[in-house]
Amino acid sequence: MNWMHHITRPAVLLLLSLGLAACGTTAQAPAEPPAKQATAPGQIRSMLWVGNSFFYYNNSMHGHLGQLLMAQSDNGKRNARNVSATISGSGINWHDMEAYFKPGGVSSYSFVGDNEVRFNTFDKPFDAVMMMDCSQCPIHPKLQSVFHEFAKKHSDTVRKHGAEPVLFMSWAYSDKPEMTAPLAAEYTKVGKANNALVVPAGLAFANSVAKRADIPLIIGDKRHPTLQGTYLGACTVLASVYKVNPVGNKYTAGLPADVAAHLQAVAWETVQKYHAENGRGSL
Repeated sequence: MNWMHHITRPAVLLLLSLGLAACGTTAQAPAEPPAKQATAPGQIRSMLWVGNSFFYYNNSMHGHLGQLLMAQSDNGKRNARNVSATISGSGINWHDMEAYFKPGGVSSYSFVGDNEVRFNTFDKPFDAVMMMDCSQCPIHPKLQSVFHEFAKKHSDTVRKHGAEPVLFMSWAYSDKPEMTAPLAAEYTKVGKANNALVVPAGLAFANSVAKRADIPLIIGDKRHPTLQGTYLGACTVLASVYKVNPVGNKYTAGLPADVAAHLQAVAWETVQKYHAENGRGSL
């Protein structure tokens, strides 16, 4: 992955009341608009995925999550909207979170029916934003502080727009399983510091390998997910963010039934254990 990074720091302007002694009056700062109401637990109907190639491999993890959600819905329709904003090789600081909430920008229109354009109107475009840093940035000696800094900065921006921040715990490289524990520790630490939900995908990968090493989760480059890995990640998000047990879900991404069943079970077991020990943040 490309470890070069560019940090932008938009200035935050605070309007202060100024005492005007010469005329004996005080200029009043204009009132700030009220923050949008934060999303209540269990009401994640739209989520933005902010990350890199770990998300977009295999026709994108958010697409598989959509299929899982649709398969388990009562009406068989897509009742939740997931959108992906990814940059190849990116770290968490590469993304301009404020821009993703700009009116007329991300999700401002959709294609429906026979290539028909539908312009969307929302009180807010997303209920939650799931963020992931580059695969080793949270534990890299030169980039760990950037992870902590921008996890807070982006969490604050997300909440300012009435949405909830979510952190996606990435997995260890296939030849460096020792990455699992420190990655989990840093994501957990940052999740607690920002009162944010953490999706324990990295732990789910390790648990799957421990039970069935014959199911490949990572391709030959030792970093990116196979279809099985992407499916496991999607099942973990389903269990963690949406609190839905993936076991028995009819959407299997074309994987053999026993493989899909194993990955579904690992996702649910991992999520239940992790959140029992570490909580769910604000969700």
